[in-house]
Amino acid sequence: MKSQASTQVRLPSGGGWRTSVIPYLIAAAVLSAFPLVLPSYYLSVLTMILIFGLFAMSLNIIFGHTGLNSLGHAAFFGMAGYIAGISIVTYGIKSFWISAPLGLAGAAITAAVFGIIALRVSGVYFLLVTFALGQLLWTVAEKWYSVTMGRSGFVGIPAPDLGISLLNLGTSVRFYYFVFVVFALCYYVMARLHKSPFGYALQGIRERESRMRALGYNVWLYKYIAYIVAGVFAGVGGILYAHFNGSIAPSHIGFSNSALVMLMVILGGAGTLWGPVLGAALIVLIQSFASLVVPARWPLILGILFVIGVMGFRGGIGPHMVKTVRRVFFSGSN
Repeated sequence: MKSQASTQVRLPSGGGWRTSVIPYLIAAAVLSAFPLVLPSYYLSVLTMILIFGLFAMSLNIIFGHTGLNSLGHAAFFGMAGYIAGISIVTYGIKSFWISAPLGLAGAAITAAVFGIIALRVSGVYFLLVTFALGQLLWTVAEKWYSVTMGRSGFVGIPAPDLGISLLNLGTSVRFYYFVFVVFALCYYVMARLHKSPFGYALQGIRERESRMRALGYNVWLYKYIAYIVAGVFAGVGGILYAHFNGSIAPSHIGFSNSALVMLMVILGGAGTLWGPVLGAALIVLIQSFASLVVPARWPLILGILFVIGVMGFRGGIGPHMVKTVRRVFFSGSN
């Protein structure tokens, strides 16, 4: 995993502003036009891709950029979804502008507590501690029936209430655009973070932690802040998913969800900016197709996909795709 996480994309410098701006403009235009042509089912799949793409990007902050292999990242995703859902359904807080910050605060506090415990160790021990902490929270969600509704999940979560009648998100198309806007904002913030001095410090810690420590960086503090920031962005994905699905269950906190999102990051390209989104799109699309055709074979398909991705596309699918596109369309450009 460490070799996957330490891979960066070295892109050709040719193409100038076209290679950096035009792909994003095209992607934004295509994603904005999809609701006009897609049936409702495929639009819901696309919404899922954006939500899990955001979730994967949040893990990429600590896994891809910082080199921390976590198997408990779904804890923040599920915690935020649970808190937002409980505040709406149980306590009658209808406003999204109140329930969502409560969910994000819960994710941040959980990440802050987990980070203090998990960052006392490193390497495989960090992996095991995050796994244990995630499973601990999964057990609480499953057993605390009076609050979480237990194994069946917390249900009845409505669409977000923005408090503006013209922005009613009760339809799938409007909710998709809402998720798209949130995704775009989070992507922009994470892109700025990636290119900031803080982001470069995280990459330095990933590549040579001892050297960064010798240069005077408080390595533990940088890791801790990154862990909390990643938890907050995962919480954004959890809140969107709770509203999209209308429910949140212990399985969204547990190991299976954490392993799935790590697979998204590895397949797409750990350490890259949009590779995790590509990995999320690939897995969500195949899962949606498999659930219709061969639902019992989904774990087998997922395993085969992982083996092909790791062996055939070392460093992730994203870097290989970017290099191919640049070579085809921008070779020889000034």
